Amino acid sequence: MDGNTPSSSSSSPAAEGSHPGWMSVCVCACVFLILCPLALLRAAANLTQLCAMMKARWITHTAHRKRSWLSFLRSAASASAAQVFSCSLGAAVSDLRRAPACCRPLPVLRATEDHTVLIRTDLLHPGKVPVPFPCPEERRDRWDDTHVKMPCSQHNLFPVDPTDAILKYNASHAKHWSFTALHSYCTGLQEAESAQLFNDLLPSMARLALRASSLFTQPIPLLTAQRCGSITLSQDQVSCLLANAFFCTFPRRNSRRTEFSNYPDINFSRLFEGSSRAKQEKLKTLLCYFERVTKRRPDGLLTYTRQSLQSLPSWSSSEQQFSRLHISSSGTIEEQGHGMLQVDFANRFVGGGVTGSGLVQEEIRFLINPELIAARLFTEALEDNECLIITGAEQFSRYSGYANTYRWAGNHDDQTPRDEWLRRHTEIVAIDALQYRSFLQQFQPDCLRRELNKAFCGFVRPGTPAECMSAVATGNWGCGVFGGDTRLKAVLQMMAAAEAGRDLMYFTFGDVDLLRDVHRIHTLFTHTQATVGSVFSLLLEYYECVCKKTGRGKPEETLYSFLTERLDR
Repeated sequence: MDGNTPSSSSSSPAAEGSHPGWMSVCVCACVFLILCPLALLRAAANLTQLCAMMKARWITHTAHRKRSWLSFLRSAASASAAQVFSCSLGAAVSDLRRAPACCRPLPVLRATEDHTVLIRTDLLHPGKVPVPFPCPEERRDRWDDTHVKMPCSQHNLFPVDPTDAILKYNASHAKHWSFTALHSYCTGLQEAESAQLFNDLLPSMARLALRASSLFTQPIPLLTAQRCGSITLSQDQVSCLLANAFFCTFPRRNSRRTEFSNYPDINFSRLFEGSSRAKQEKLKTLLCYFERVTKRRPDGLLTYTRQSLQSLPSWSSSEQQFSRLHISSSGTIEEQGHGMLQVDFANRFVGGGVTGSGLVQEEIRFLINPELIAARLFTEALEDNECLIITGAEQFSRYSGYANTYRWAGNHDDQTPRDEWLRRHTEIVAIDALQYRSFLQQFQPDCLRRELNKAFCGFVRPGTPAECMSAVATGNWGCGVFGGDTRLKAVLQMMAAAEAGRDLMYFTFGDVDLLRDVHRIHTLFTHTQATVGSVFSLLLEYYECVCKKTGRGKPEETLYSFLTERLDR
């Protein structure tokens, strides 16, 4: 037993010492088993939150990238659209001739049988207001059917009195004349603007109108039909004529039942009628001009020339090849066409509805260059072989919009240089297109010849070498309410310009499809070395083979597809 005692005693301490360790392990295991699920739940919650945060960040990042990408696409599309909208094709603009670079020296300015000069040429100096000729003491007055009947004439039954109102001066028209537009304009002014108009501007305009007797010391001839003639006046004299037009003082010009029935309106009575916004914008534009010329007398000259051609081309036998063409879908004739012959898409009564309700290409040009309006005083309605050329008209206003959206946009400072006669190097030609009852009518041979002759009359300058003539700045002539086809009119103007020896700068006014079509057909003309005569023959063939077989509306085969098929043979 004693032997067994030591061995029992030796194992006893070991058993006693191991019991607490196992207890710790058991406790830890129990704690782990209890807390582990809680930890796992917490970890899962944290992981879920982390995933949500990452998802939110990813969504935000993706949305930002998407917005950036869409923004990029929009920017690219806008840039592409802008590039297309401002597209231009053809000859380089720098290759087209402009004034004054291409102009030859002018002869000394002097009066001739066909050119009336109303100022003293010996006293003509830059920066000085031209002096009327002859002097007031030698004033000559005419009251006949070949000269303008002036309000200051001793033969006028209603001499101008500064105390008389427009209706009193024109008593016979008092019952049916309306001043709604003028009244609307005036009531829309601020108090300071109204005071400036009634206390300053209108009295200054009245004083300008009353200077007629001292500014016009010889009669102004009428530019009658079928007779070439020119009139050179000072800008100061023109401003006086327009002031009288504003106050409606020109006698014998308020009715179509007078000897001036074949002349445009000149008195502004129709401008004062109605309540349209357009009329008020017209008044803003014209009053801007009057404010300028009454504060500082203009010191340049203008020349108005009626050109009548008695000898016209034989279009079917012309051997002229097509001249250079630059075509643009953006820009305007008056701005990008500076220094070129600028086409006025005219009414046969020049100025169209400028003193009435009209407000398209011609009327807008006459508003921003108001000195053009004076031509209505002495220019008889244009005939088929005639045009009116105005040299030296200054632009006084800027504008935006077209027709009903037209808005006066403020003063314009015209920096166009002057020639030796102190005229601005701005040459504007008024050519009137035919108005068609149907689309097919314009393809008739007589209509084709008429439009070619009219454009040629406007573009040609007999006796002037081609290298001394600027390019023609034009566009969709006669293609609005007159019903002209843009593609036909482009071809006809190309032909007329080639025959006259001029290059062409053509504006499509935002029509990119027209730009591409016109450029393509012009390229075909030049690459195939087509002549004006050969293209005219194809136009006649198109009328015979296509148009005459078309009942109504437009032919299925277009003019350009027909020309392309024939020239590509």
